[in-house]
Amino acid sequence: MIFRTDLALEKQEALEDASPRGVLHAVKDENGVRVTTICIRNEKGEQALGKPKGTYVTLETPTPLSDKMLLSSLRRALSAELCKLLPQSGAVLVAGLGNESITPDALGPRAAKHLFATRHINGEIARVSGFDNLRPVAALAPGVLGQTGIETAEILESVVRGISPAAVIVIDALSSRRLSRLGTTVQLTDTGLSPGSGVGNKRAEISLRTLGVPVIAIGVPTVVDGATLIADWLDSYGIDPRMEPQFSRESFMMVTPKEVDLLIDRAAFVVAMGINCALQPTLSEQELLELVK
Repeated sequence: MIFRTDLALEKQEALEDASPRGVLHAVKDENGVRVTTICIRNEKGEQALGKPKGTYVTLETPTPLSDKMLLSSLRRALSAELCKLLPQSGAVLVAGLGNESITPDALGPRAAKHLFATRHINGEIARVSGFDNLRPVAALAPGVLGQTGIETAEILESVVRGISPAAVIVIDALSSRRLSRLGTTVQLTDTGLSPGSGVGNKRAEISLRTLGVPVIAIGVPTVVDGATLIADWLDSYGIDPRMEPQFSRESFMMVTPKEVDLLIDRAAFVVAMGINCALQPTLSEQELLELVK
């Protein structure tokens, strides 16, 4: 059975060979946050994991994002890992992808509301306000094709041509194969993304190849494919899911927790603050919290 997941970590976990050729794997702990880095180095690695060549960093917390100390640790870990993927200087465009009217897909738009946009703060205004050392940041929530009639990739391509950023950060909701990872996991990758791929609605690719600048994708799993969930349940009872009848891919459903509103709000704030801290290292976390309230 094919398990639907956007997480490179889960792709690797499903492999019989834990260390396939062309894939490097490292794990560390950062104040309670498990940080797993997977580097796909070549075509053999791409074939093994079914993911494009690049770096995938997964941050995992043991429980949903409710503990304040854990939230702070996750923000710091996210900021530190993001800094490793970003160019050291230059303007950055941050896009919150998704449909705010559909709660499990609202991560991107809600995160965009907490981003500290600074590209317009310059000259005398910057000097007087004490913000003359800010990195230029532009932020937007482009909506989805069904709302705008325009592909997200087309919108970002136009904005990139207009403002010439050094990099683009895209934020989007992901799918996982395990309920335990919903709201407890953040994935960063320098390979970009294809919006909607995790729920069977793949849109145009957003990447270095299509935009001409580095694209870092940040996502949090908010849904699990129903067929995948049932297969995991069967497996937990010692029943081989491969022996069960195959589920129709045309009639699949996505499952999300009942507390998804709280999950999305907390995850959106954590992701946005992690980005703010990475892009504005001259400001303290407390100063950024006051600016994006």
